[in-house]
Amino acid sequence: MNINKGIKVSLIGLAMGIAETIPGVSGGTIAFIFRIYNELLNTIKSISPNNITLLFKGRFGDFFRAVNGKFFLILIAGMVIGIALGVFGISYLLETYPLLLWSFFFGLVLASAIILSKDVSWDGARVIIFILGTIISFGITLISPSSGNNNLFFIALCGMIAISALMLPGLSGSFILLLLGMYSTVIKAVKNILSGINIIEDLYIVLAFALGCLIGLFTFSRVLSFTFKKYFHSTMALMIGVLLGSLNKLWPWRIPSVVLNKNTGEFTSWREVKNLPLDDLKIISEQIMMPSLYSDYSDPMIWYCLFSFLFAIVLIFFLSKVDTVEK
Repeated sequence: MNINKGIKVSLIGLAMGIAETIPGVSGGTIAFIFRIYNELLNTIKSISPNNITLLFKGRFGDFFRAVNGKFFLILIAGMVIGIALGVFGISYLLETYPLLLWSFFFGLVLASAIILSKDVSWDGARVIIFILGTIISFGITLISPSSGNNNLFFIALCGMIAISALMLPGLSGSFILLLLGMYSTVIKAVKNILSGINIIEDLYIVLAFALGCLIGLFTFSRVLSFTFKKYFHSTMALMIGVLLGSLNKLWPWRIPSVVLNKNTGEFTSWREVKNLPLDDLKIISEQIMMPSLYSDYSDPMIWYCLFSFLFAIVLIFFLSKVDTVEK
């Protein structure tokens, strides 16, 4: 890997890390937009039992090359820094200028879908696949969360599904956990272990979830890698549809409708708990509205949002003219 590609990969990792700290935005979306998605899938797929045995044989250099180690380490390093920056910087922007931030990401995803559509050789079947991807993704954003349970097999299954969703652009793994009713269960288990409470009981939950994630990571990455290799245009059409369908989660003008009380683990109306600290709540579903209706709750900042939206579009079209990692 040359220096220029290393810098690009690190910056993309940085963007992916920041994206993971934003509700409704997936790091997979960023990888897809900046065209390292396929290489990322192939890298994950390469961490196979055959290559892992190289470690036990002491052939560390061969293992590092077999799993595309430079790419993976640089990307992960960028993501770690991005997550750290996102926790502080993005959290501040979400609390202070949420409309501008959502407008930016709305424009980012919309423009990216348009740019990426140029890579597809469109025909009738691929248009249908694109429409199905859009409908499925949009439908997922409308599903109400269910109640989970502590069955270890179910928890492992949820881990498989969540990590698989995380690898799909436009879908958030944490959002899928909410739909499955397991977000509160998993988060509470992790917090209890870190706090020294119910360590044994919650350790089983975390281990089952982690096992499910590992299984999903290595199986689903192979499925996606295969479809990209054998059915590139159809897979791209599906992914672009998923991106567009996810725009429902990025619409700037919306208010919370259902929230999760992290203290009790219960779902409730936002109006009933809106006076609680934001750190105690997680937004589950929201009511989107036009800016004119949003003005009844707060300043819609229409012109500022429009500027942020257009800036994102110009940025993506500018970056599309620059050589990307995979092109």
